[in-house]
Amino acid sequence: MKEYLTNERIRAKQVRVVGPDGKQLGIMDTREALRLAQEMDLDLDLVLVGPNADPPVARIMDYSKWRYEQQMAEKEARKKAKRTEVKSIKFRVKIDEHDYQTKLGHIKRFLQEGHKVKVTIMFRGREVAHPELGERILNRVTEDLKDLAVVEMKPEMLGRDMNMLLAPVKVSA
Repeated sequence: MKEYLTNERIRAKQVRVVGPDGKQLGIMDTREALRLAQEMDLDLDLVLVGPNADPPVARIMDYSKWRYEQQMAEKEARKKAKRTEVKSIKFRVKIDEHDYQTKLGHIKRFLQEGHKVKVTIMFRGREVAHPELGERILNRVTEDLKDLAVVEMKPEMLGRDMNMLLAPVKVSA
């Protein structure tokens, strides 16, 4: 969280003062503004909120209470932030139909939860000489999921594996 200068730490000669109610109190010397804040209430501080303005803007407020509220708001925002993971599903070139449908169901579930999915075709032995077989499976996956996913990374060979990355389709509301 950003740190603000308060009370005696403010080095500006003059500041534009905003009261605790949000009303502008005008431009005054920093010492006078500090005295005004202390006269209003012992718990109020003079906080430099606009250091780059000319003259700098200082607000009279309960800094510790305001800072606590800012931290709680940040914490709440972090809770609501959606974390997307990259899930991984592996296929073989000679996959059986039932196994294919099961893995396709897993991919659908991951996409509906909002995750990206890395689909990998693993080649064994001489299968690596026929990458078109792996591409055929990945194209079938893409076709079966065209309503749920977009291809973020096209199929490409990496060693003995062929990878493709799927991302969930953005639902326009």
